[in-house]
Amino acid sequence: MGKIKITASVASQVMLSDGVYSMWIDAKEITDQSMPGQFISVYTGDSSKLLPRPISICETDREKGLLRIVYRIAGKGTDEFSRYQTGDPVIIMGPLGNGFPLEAGNSGKKALLIGGGIGIPPMLELAKNLSCTKQMVLGYRDELFLNEEFLPYGDTFLATENGTAGTKGNVMDAIREHGLQSDVIFACGPTPMLKSLRAYALEHHIECYLSLEEKMACGIGACLACVCKSSEKDDHSMVHNKRVCKDGPVFKAEEVEF
Repeated sequence: MGKIKITASVASQVMLSDGVYSMWIDAKEITDQSMPGQFISVYTGDSSKLLPRPISICETDREKGLLRIVYRIAGKGTDEFSRYQTGDPVIIMGPLGNGFPLEAGNSGKKALLIGGGIGIPPMLELAKNLSCTKQMVLGYRDELFLNEEFLPYGDTFLATENGTAGTKGNVMDAIREHGLQSDVIFACGPTPMLKSLRAYALEHHIECYLSLEEKMACGIGACLACVCKSSEKDDHSMVHNKRVCKDGPVFKAEEVEF
């Protein structure tokens, strides 16, 4: 069926930590199609702000037709979203982008799911849908959110920059501290984290999928505002670029360069 743009409604919203919000949206048409790792574009009510805000899908409830986004206030658009209440209309488009390949984490493999900062939310839907043995590594600057929701799906390890919880440092420090090993890696987070994971995976010959965080404009691949450097030429632009919103946001580690 493909992406659609609808006026949905807010089912509920709560603040998880300072500046981080969780919103459930009643959007069955999009929920029914979405896959772990995809995102939606959320439009503001301000007509002067034409471009939507891309936000990862954190999880879905297909039975109830709900999808969940967890986002951090980063500007006027997300600040507006944080004030939405139950029943408020919200214009969204989705599902957008590609998702994590669930077949890569089949039952015979051991998967490592790694999220950093606001890259943590999409890993929850992936954790729910992968059938293999899973370990999660979540990296925070300081204040925690969502970490307890991962516990039903496997061993969960934390890393914080200030050492208030788990390993003091980043996700790579936690991986080394606990001697974590896997057959496949799935990750989403800031570029420095993904760059380190890419190097680690290639060095150890581990299958690895990275969900890139890039600023987006159109969200559908038309404007080339969110390109990343790729190992192969893009069929659209004929240069060594990939469109994160259209070709991604999930790429095999070998496909992208940092």
